[in-house]
Amino acid sequence: MSKLTHLGEDGAARMVDIGGKAASERVAVASGRIAMTAETLAAVRNGNAPKGDVLGTARIAGIMAAKRTGELIPLCHPLALDAVEIDFTFEEDAIRATARASLTGKTGVEMEAMVAVSTALLTIYDMAKAVDKGMVIGEVRLIEKRGGKSGHWKADL
Repeated sequence: MSKLTHLGEDGAARMVDIGGKAASERVAVASGRIAMTAETLAAVRNGNAPKGDVLGTARIAGIMAAKRTGELIPLCHPLALDAVEIDFTFEEDAIRATARASLTGKTGVEMEAMVAVSTALLTIYDMAKAVDKGMVIGEVRLIEKRGGKSGHWKADL
């Protein structure tokens, strides 16, 4: 097992020192889905959910959350992101959110991409819960990351 970078020699939690690292282009892509009834899916797709534009609001919420990841996840560095993009695709019984975060910096953006996806999915739930309280959020995961010392990584799908 590799060494956990957020633990010091004494086992205490610590923020990783990235001061000596070189800046490089870093990109992360994450994905997740929210399963729902056909009625709820139709309401979101047709734009007539009770609270309005579900996906537009979820996209903005996800972008805002990515920008605040360092405030939400205790040992994450606050990052000046270059871009965050969130796309949605309709599946048979769900909506899939995919986020891409990027920057040129000293640390990766995997957490920012996953926070963006998670928040977008939670926002969909919030905006459509009047129609379907039984929606299920799941499968939030890193799909790909590029840059930094560990290079390129892609999930086996």
